[in-house]
Parts: sequence; structure tokens; C-alpha cells
Amino acid sequence: MLHARTTSAGSARAADAALWAALAATTGYGFHDAATASLTTDLLLPLAVLAVAVPWSRHRPAAAVVLVNGLCAVGLADPATPGNTHVLPLAALSFLLGSRVAAARSPLLVLAGCSAVNLATCAVLRAHPVWWFYAMSVLPAALLLPWLMGRHWRGRRQLVREGWRLARSLEDRHHLVAERARLTERAGIAADMHDSLGHALSLVALRAGALELSPDLTDRDRADLAELRGTIADAVEQLRDTVAVLHDPPDGNTGAGLPVNDTVEDLLSRAVASGVPVRWERRGAESPLSPLIARGMYRVVQEALTNAVKHAPGCPISVRITHEPSRTHVSVMNAVPSAGGSARTGVRPGRGVGRGLMGLHERVAVLGGSLRTEPDAGRFHVTAVLPHQTTTRPRTPTPEPMTTPGRPTQKPVTAPGTPTPEPVTAPGTPARAQAPASPSEATLTPGPDTASALFPPESAKRLASVRGEARRRSAVAFVAPVVAAVFFVPSAAYLAWQLTTSVLPPSHFDELSVGRPRAELAPLLPARAYPYPPDHARSAPRPPDTRCEFYRSGRDLLGDVDLYRLCWYGDTLSAKDTVRARRP
Repeated sequence: MLHARTTSAGSARAADAALWAALAATTGYGFHDAATASLTTDLLLPLAVLAVAVPWSRHRPAAAVVLVNGLCAVGLADPATPGNTHVLPLAALSFLLGSRVAAARSPLLVLAGCSAVNLATCAVLRAHPVWWFYAMSVLPAALLLPWLMGRHWRGRRQLVREGWRLARSLEDRHHLVAERARLTERAGIAADMHDSLGHALSLVALRAGALELSPDLTDRDRADLAELRGTIADAVEQLRDTVAVLHDPPDGNTGAGLPVNDTVEDLLSRAVASGVPVRWERRGAESPLSPLIARGMYRVVQEALTNAVKHAPGCPISVRITHEPSRTHVSVMNAVPSAGGSARTGVRPGRGVGRGLMGLHERVAVLGGSLRTEPDAGRFHVTAVLPHQTTTRPRTPTPEPMTTPGRPTQKPVTAPGTPTPEPVTAPGTPARAQAPASPSEATLTPGPDTASALFPPESAKRLASVRGEARRRSAVAFVAPVVAAVFFVPSAAYLAWQLTTSVLPPSHFDELSVGRPRAELAPLLPARAYPYPPDHARSAPRPPDTRCEFYRSGRDLLGDVDLYRLCWYGDTLSAKDTVRARRP
């Protein structure tokens, strides 16, 4: 455990180092590209801030965003341009804030606080409108959009993890249910063996006791018979003790109380007497069957009747038993009720996890036979093939109750706390022939899974909740940029209009002559002057008693262009010159 924790910490440090190197590269590129930059304030200080902010992004991601936003706020004090390469680290750490913090309220407050600091910096410095536009568009976009992307990525990861966790939980639960059903059925087989073998041994002991009274035996023979009878009695007692241990599973319900000498005919007769519409037939010559095979055939018919009565009440059931020289075929078929059929009968279809059919698969497999359970043209069909002599074969995992290729397995799940209805049966009906009274005895639903739709399990609700949250995050990630665009696009368009309508082409600037009146030069001048000249242009020396206007020399909206300055004495052009884009 210590080694795993150390490895994880080492991986985190390596990832932080790689992130710092990438962000430091962008800072170094910005420093190299700048015309005038200070080594301390423009390179060393940002690298130190990033060295602190990147490790903080794991435990204090909000503080890391605030630190890097401070670098962007300091960049607003640059008189040449408000933009710098610190926007990329700000976007990266905002993404990590969204991906590592589940809550939304605190990060939103942090982002709003950073935007407020940027706007306050512009107000204190009395920045030009371009700086205000940068603080109201670029910096909020670098804060908000990566944060939304990080939240969306976190939601997708959470959805995937929850799905895999749920799949593993359901798989483990299914294996536990199947194993419990197998053990329960094996305990039932042990009980049947006790009933049959114990009865046979008791008869042997009785016969040995009778032989002891024969007058033709010698004392030696009588002693041997007495010893044989005692040995048989001890074997019966040991068999009873062993089966008593196997016959007591944790839920205490393994079919105790089954009639020992009950036959399939008796079972079907009781079902007909209780009002179940059963039609049955037997084909072929009946061969003597071992007790285990007979009990297996009994259990197949019993479980199929239980399912039909429980899940398709009132629907006709047909049972056919076909005897062949070496095996017996048992077929039980019932109609599947329609959506309105259950409503007319007043009984809801039962819900369960398929333990009855799982146990039946185990019993038939132990006996060397095969079992198929499948829907077929609006009916549910249970078919078993039982050999007349049990065979030993390797144990294989219990197959799913639905074995038809291409058809989904029907595994309704019982909603917590909902009772399971029981079909009405006549007195004297065997316990296993009746509908189970608890979810532990519930079996596979032979029809549409209406119960799962009406009573979704808790895991499905949890998965739906996670999916809903992921959809909401996706919707916010899509709507937020649209809202931001609606807010910022008009201001961007207005700024672009101001920049493009204040352009004085160089050819027109050359035609302007000093000393001519404004009325003559008006056709050469643009519609309006450039309203945002830099401070060094405003403070440049000018002729006394003149009023100076500035015009852009090109239409480049993203780059810096030279400015033309025209100074007017009244309405007469008294001077013109060119102001470089960058301060010398």
C-alpha cells in the first residue's frame, strides 16, 4: 500500500513538472517576442508564480487561478498592449479547476472575483477602451470556457466510472444469486437422496431384523445379521445428520416440506382442482425411473407451473411428458399475458431474480440432462431432457435462464419494499408448487419485463441521476458560450467599426497640404478620428494653440499600426506628422 501511494505521488509530481514546463515555454516565448520587456517582472516573476500555482492546482485549484489571474491583471498596466501570454496558463488552470472541483458555486465566485479584479485594475489605471474590451472579453473567456470544459470532462469521467462500478456490482450480485441457487438446489437434491436412500436402507434393516428370527440360522449368522442391522441403522443416522447440515442454507428455505411420495400426476391433479387451466398428456411407455430422476421430473413440472401461475395467471398451460427408451422429455408451455391481460385478471405479474430456474438448471445438469427456457411466439416454453440413468460429467457454470441466441435475458429486479403477489391455490398444494412468498423464491418472468419498468431498481435510479447531471453540464457548456457571445459580440462589433472608420490611407495623407482649410481637405479625411491613441502619442509636442486629431494608417484590427496626427489651427491644417505604433 505504501509503495502504491508513493508511486501515485511520484506520477503527480511528474505531471505537474510537465505542465509547468509547457506553461513556462509560453511565458518564455512571450518574453522573447516582446520589444521591450524586463527580465525580472516579465520572465522570472511569472515563472515563480507558475511554480507555485501548478502544484496548488491539485489541492487549492481556486488559489492557483487567482495567482495566474494576477499576472494577467499586471499585464493590463502595460501602456503598449493589454494582451500577454499569461492567458494560456490562466485557461489551463481554469480547466483544472473545473475538472477537480465537483461543486459549482465556489468556483463561480472565484471566477467572478477575478473578473472584478481585472475591471477594477482598468478603472484604477484609467485604461483605454481597448484595455476595457480585453478585460471584459478575453480574460472572462479564458476563465469561464475552460472551466466549463473541465466540468464537462469531469462529468463524463464520473459517468464512465459509475457505469463500470454498476456493471461490476450487478455481475457480482448475479454470480452470488446463481451460486446461492445452485447450493440451495443441491441441498434439495441431498434431501431427496435422504428420502429415497434412507427409505431403502430402512427396508434393508427391517429385512435383516426379520432374518434374525429365522429358525434355520446359526448363532453366528444371527450375530452377523444383528451387526449388519446395527451398521445400517448407524448409516441411516449419519445420512440424516449429513443431510440436515446440507439442508439448512442461510435463508432456511430449500423446499422443506415437499411430499416424499408425491408424483407428477398428483401435482397436476391438485393444480387442476385449484382452478389452474392445465392440459397435460403422456406419450410413450413409462419406464421405471430412479428416485432422483423422478424427483427431477417432478421439480421441472413444479417450477414451470409455479412460474406460469405467478407470471401468467389465468393463461392456459399445456404439459407433455414423452418417454423414450433411454430418456424422458418434459415440456411445459404457457401463454404470455398481454399488457391488458394482467389488468383484467386483477393480479400483477410477479418480479424476481430467476433463482428458481437457476436452481432447476443446476438440478438437471447434476442429473446429466439439459434444460431450455425461452419465449416462443407469444408463449413461454420450458423443455427438459432427463436421462433414465444419472451420468457424471464435469461441472460447468450455470447458463443464463434465457438460452435462445439473439434474445436478451429477462432478469426482472424486485423494487425494495414492494410485496410480491401470490396466486390462489387450493389447500394441500405443495409448497414448491405455489407462488413464492418472498423475493428469495421469485423466478424468471416469462414475458415482457413490465415490472422493471414500473419499479426501477436503485442502481438504475442512481445511473439515471448521473446521466442527468452529465446532460445538464453539457447543456451549460453549450449555452454559456452562446450567452457570452451575445454579450460580447456587440461590443466587439462596435470596436471594429470604430477602428475601420478611422483609417486614413497613406495616399490620402500624402495629398494633405499644410495651410489648406478643412473644407477643402474633407473629401480626403475619414468619417471620424481614431478615439484611442496611446499616451505617448497624446503627449508628443504639438504647435501652440492647435487641436490635434489621430487617424489609423491601416485596417489591421489585431496588430498595431502607425498613426497619422493632424493639428488644426482653427479650421486650417497647421501641421501633420506620423506617430509610430510603439513607443521608441
